[in-house]
Amino acid sequence: MRDDEPALDRLIHEPARLAILTVLSSVESADFVFLQRTTGLTKGNLSSHLSKLEDGGLVAIEKTFVRRKPNTSVALTAEGRERTARHWDQLDLMRARAQAPADDRP
Repeated sequence: MRDDEPALDRLIHEPARLAILTVLSSVESADFVFLQRTTGLTKGNLSSHLSKLEDGGLVAIEKTFVRRKPNTSVALTAEGRERTARHWDQLDLMRARAQAPADDRP
């Protein structure tokens, strides 16, 4: 990879985590069940990816009780929102470079 090529964020780029972050970038917060339904991930897989995203500072997880039932709410942190947006910008840049005529490519 050259120095001027866009770098992809490995924590974000993994498909399941990118799906989670994409969903979260369009809402203020989401509960665990909503994320599971929208991403199609199993409970264990979603939980594992959320832990990695939380450890990386990209999401905040809040566990509460609603009518005596546990409820897990997830939201992007400011850093998570910024890094997710930057990741999509990097993908757009890669696509634009690939679509440029060969003579215009760096």
